[in-house]
Amino acid sequence: MASMDLYTIIRDLNKRFVVPLPEFYKRRIIFWYDEDREFEDKLDDVQVDNAKLLVLTGTNNFAAKKLLNVDDTTNNYLVYCPLSYEKPEDDWLLDIEMYSEEFRADLISIWMDELGIPSTPAMRKQVKEYRKFFKAKVRRDKIASQNKVPSVPAQLHMAVMGALGGIKDVTPAAIIKEVLKAGMDTDTNDLHQEFVNYGADKAFWSMAKQGSGYVSDQPDIAMLATHILLTATTRTMRLEYLAGLDGFISSPHQSFCFDFISDWLHAEDREQLIEIAKSVEDELKLPQRFMKLEVSDLVDTEVFPCLDEVILIKLMTEIGDHIIDVDVIKRTVEKRRTCVNYEPFKDYYEGILQVANMQAFYKEHSTGFHSAEAKKVWKEYTSEYYKMDTYYRLFHKSYGESLKAYNSDLHDLFRSVMEKVEGLYKNWFLGQLGGNWQTVCSEELAKYGRILEVPQQADFYRNRIDNADSRVFVVISDALRYEVAASLAEQLRRETQADVKLQDVQGIFPTITKFGMAALLPHKELEVEMHGAVLKVMADGVSTDAGYRDRILKAEKPNSVAVKYEDLVNAKRADRSTMVKGMDVVYIYHDTIDEASHTSDTMVFPACDDAIQELKNLTKIICNDFGATHILFTADHGFLYTYSPLTEDDKIDKTGFVNRIVEYGRRYAIMMKDSDPDYLQKVQFLGGTSEYDAFAPKELR
Repeated sequence: MASMDLYTIIRDLNKRFVVPLPEFYKRRIIFWYDEDREFEDKLDDVQVDNAKLLVLTGTNNFAAKKLLNVDDTTNNYLVYCPLSYEKPEDDWLLDIEMYSEEFRADLISIWMDELGIPSTPAMRKQVKEYRKFFKAKVRRDKIASQNKVPSVPAQLHMAVMGALGGIKDVTPAAIIKEVLKAGMDTDTNDLHQEFVNYGADKAFWSMAKQGSGYVSDQPDIAMLATHILLTATTRTMRLEYLAGLDGFISSPHQSFCFDFISDWLHAEDREQLIEIAKSVEDELKLPQRFMKLEVSDLVDTEVFPCLDEVILIKLMTEIGDHIIDVDVIKRTVEKRRTCVNYEPFKDYYEGILQVANMQAFYKEHSTGFHSAEAKKVWKEYTSEYYKMDTYYRLFHKSYGESLKAYNSDLHDLFRSVMEKVEGLYKNWFLGQLGGNWQTVCSEELAKYGRILEVPQQADFYRNRIDNADSRVFVVISDALRYEVAASLAEQLRRETQADVKLQDVQGIFPTITKFGMAALLPHKELEVEMHGAVLKVMADGVSTDAGYRDRILKAEKPNSVAVKYEDLVNAKRADRSTMVKGMDVVYIYHDTIDEASHTSDTMVFPACDDAIQELKNLTKIICNDFGATHILFTADHGFLYTYSPLTEDDKIDKTGFVNRIVEYGRRYAIMMKDSDPDYLQKVQFLGGTSEYDAFAPKELR
């Protein structure tokens, strides 16, 4: 684009002078600004219709002012002004210009007018310096698309750099960020080379100095990145811990650098910053420096990725050395959770948090478990001891997840932590609590087949369903052990407005699906029949296998139904409603945990979390789609799981168990021999979780 030719100028001026005057105006005065004096030698050829030409020379200011204000107040005037003023008060005709119109015909003016840039001398000078940039319309369009029109030279510098960097919301931080993203080598950084090409590089380094404090005779992008990262670090880390790196730090600019890094860390493109930070920490050997500090010195800083690895290495090493500071671990995990780089290390942090919880539990019960009554041990477990099972489960959930993303620096250390967890859980908790339980419960189990004063699973239907005064939904989750149910209850309380209660019952023996499912159905008597090599549990003479449960429920209450979880959640809403329409008792069978245990032992703990999520979702379906207000979650049995296999030392002699089963068999035989000649093919279960509380036929010995 070039300046307008004289013919075009005269044509445009004539058009403007014939336009109707604004209200209250009696004539039109147009100031033609031409600071570059491009048309000064062509004025003799300028003939404008309906207007007189007045040329300002810089020496006729008074005469011009008198002419326009006093001598001739009726004629239209075209005032040619090749002058520029440093200060507005130097302009004699400023008051006239304020109510007059403006016209420009030079290229710079056209560009500025096109972009809405104010035509001040300083801005015109700056646009001229960027003439090469403004020549291309595509680049001018980028200026036009920005959120703010530049009005002073500093803003124009940023607008040009922002346009070259493809930035709409132009700020110093945004420009510096785009330069760093383009590469650490100044000579091959494409964006910086664009700045050089269009004359914006000096403005960039001046802006970087003003914002970050970085100064150098030979400015370098990698050094700028190092300077910003280290200066930002001093906001959360004592300056003395970075001794020897003072040349990269400008304390007065700490706020800008910290905000710059923090904003980038929370942006979607933070991975590029993390790669830059990794390069800087490797170059300066920061991991080795940080390893000499305490965890408390590092925990508040998140600028460098190596910090999480250093913190975890130090904590895991201490755990391996039997130094477990519960408070330090909990505070550390709590703080690191708020860091943007937490996710890659989440499993390690959550794992050691459970170690801290287990250690706190151990300290609280370091004297062991010495209750003298079975019902007291039962109560202590259901109110307090079950938490250790939860901590152990959550640890192994995190440990299992950590194995999916190998970290060479943390893998072996975390495995050592796992071995400490195994020792604490299996040898101390299960060993001592199990020993206490076996000591206090054996007499009651031998005499009554159950623990006195503890609700029984076999009474579930009679106690909870028969007496219900409203529609009841019963969700039976296979292998949903007590501590998982406690987690489910806690989450339901937190996430819903429901009144959630957690209660306990003693399960029937043996604690496997076949027997537990039978105990939860309505019955007067449970029996076992052997059909060849297949054992069947019968409720009042009817098989309790999955295909018969709906029949048993309906025999007790006609408006009852048994459905599978998968069938319910996979059905359309209308079909779901049809399944339970008109039903007073709905049994829903859920099998996530138990099914996972048949696939792989290592999947049991992750399946517990899956089950909790599924049961919460099922709760929404039951409440929202069915309008239910009464839901019971229960299980057929629980499980005991340790990551490390049991050794021979962990197993008990089965002689006592077999002798008790044989003794129960003899007693049962005496009772049954007169009325039932096939007594050895049947067995009645009285309920309970212990290995002692059952009558057993000869085939099961």
